[in-house]
Amino acid sequence: MRCLFLWKRRPEQKAAHLYEERITLWQATGIEEALVLAEQEAKVYSSDGESEFLDFSQAYWLTEPLPASGVEVFSLLRESDLVPSAYIDAFFDSGAERTRT
Repeated sequence: MRCLFLWKRRPEQKAAHLYEERITLWQATGIEEALVLAEQEAKVYSSDGESEFLDFSQAYWLTEPLPASGVEVFSLLRESDLVPSAYIDAFFDSGAERTRT
């Protein structure tokens, strides 16, 4: 599951915003259940007030069994002057993606 977060401004930050793209793995019976689990965890992850979950999630169904649920396998922080909606459109939802809803 890929979720997107906006971090509070940091003194060393050059751009207006700092975004985190975070990927976690979930054992679930389907994508809908995985989305629920990941979004619940994303809210807990950002509950310390340092970051905000942007309610943007994407899923991919793996056919192989997972060793554990909720394992973070990827995280990327990127500075950008784009506001959250423009950032999502530029990097995650440009309209050229092959997705289904």
